[in-house]
Amino acid sequence: MIRLRDVTVSVPRPLPVLMLVDVSGSMAEDGKLSALNIAMRDMLRAFAEDDEATAEIHVAIIAFGGRTARVHVPLQPARTVTFEALTATGHTPLGAALELVTRIVDDAELIPSRAYRPTIVLVSDGVPTDAWEEPLARLLASPRASKATRLALAVGDDAELDVLERFAGAEYVRRAHEARQLRRFFSFVTMSVTVRSRSSTPNQLEPLPDLGVDDGFDDLLE
Repeated sequence: MIRLRDVTVSVPRPLPVLMLVDVSGSMAEDGKLSALNIAMRDMLRAFAEDDEATAEIHVAIIAFGGRTARVHVPLQPARTVTFEALTATGHTPLGAALELVTRIVDDAELIPSRAYRPTIVLVSDGVPTDAWEEPLARLLASPRASKATRLALAVGDDAELDVLERFAGAEYVRRAHEARQLRRFFSFVTMSVTVRSRSSTPNQLEPLPDLGVDDGFDDLLE
């Protein structure tokens, strides 16, 4: 006879995805922010509807613009996220965003030790306007944050590619020259994360998935 106390429920391990999103004033130009909001909604919907996942995808959105960075969506399961469109203003305080994401990843209450390796995605169209090198060095020196999978998207020709390459490594940086390429990058992020969430070894890095002959992967390369 099976006793109630002998019945255990398997709780899926979190797979955190942290989005660092540039919402400086220039993102409001040329439809960039509109495309970003659409792509973000599509990604969140795909995460929430991923019923084949063995891991539970958790998402946080950190917006940086004006004078500082702020948590737009606190880290939580993707299925519970209510996304409100981002708005753009002011400068590009990337350093503040890097400080904030490092604190979140290092917080064992927000991301417990049983969680899978986080993914950090940086999207920016400009040049940082605050001190960013020391915050990036602290992120890369953090035992937890340094192990995160890091991806970056340079939006437009004015984005500081060198900064993004120092964040993610050159092979994990793409440049989008138009809105449709921005949405395709988010499709890559979505598929990369869902592949891991369905894997028997979600901590293992998977190559970016092939979206077919029209995937735009090559033309996103710098």
